[in-house]
Amino acid sequence: MPERFYIAPYQTSLATTVLSHDDAGIVLADTLCYPLGGGQPGDSASLLLADGSRLAVGDTRRDKVSRAIVHQVAADAPRLAAGTAVTLELDWARRHRHMRIHTCLHLLSCVIKAGVTGGNLSAESGRLDFDLPEGMELDKEHIERELNALIAADHAVSVQMTSGAALKAQPELIKTMSVTPPLELPEIRLIAIDGIDLQPCGGTHVRSTAEIGQVVVKKIESKGARNKRVVIALAD
Repeated sequence: MPERFYIAPYQTSLATTVLSHDDAGIVLADTLCYPLGGGQPGDSASLLLADGSRLAVGDTRRDKVSRAIVHQVAADAPRLAAGTAVTLELDWARRHRHMRIHTCLHLLSCVIKAGVTGGNLSAESGRLDFDLPEGMELDKEHIERELNALIAADHAVSVQMTSGAALKAQPELIKTMSVTPPLELPEIRLIAIDGIDLQPCGGTHVRSTAEIGQVVVKKIESKGARNKRVVIALAD
């Protein structure tokens, strides 16, 4: 079953229970928190307890062995027993900025038609690295204008599913040169920006490009003979 941050990426509060709490952190029966991955940070949140106290969740990671989502809290936080009822309250302002920036990075990969060699984002900014064809130059003002035009056009953003076998037959959809999606899986998640883009992605996204808001291109850096890093940020 798809995880809740995929099913309901705009949900901000969830009543759930503790499955375990150890040195690594807290595993819940259900969660809204997106774990670090795919260049997107793990979510932060708080756990509201029955007595009115709160535990701050500073980061969210996926355990490499169990695949459980682990909510990281302070080492000196009181240990919660299995079965403890909690209300998880997502740091929505931070998550929403991640969603806006992540969707903007997909638009950036449409404006700059070159292979993507890496990327990352935070609540403040995002960046993609491009392997530019020989002779291709990047103009900061042009990229910024093109991005903001696509944003203002209010293209719908949606999720589609495909199989690994089908994706193998459409390699042009895979823009990131450094990371290949898990093509052995029966289902792979695609993010569609209506009329603009379709590519595999495991991150969270806004419903439409207009929700991104105005952006700025902060800088373009050289990261090798052909590799260029483009850094964008939300104007607000």
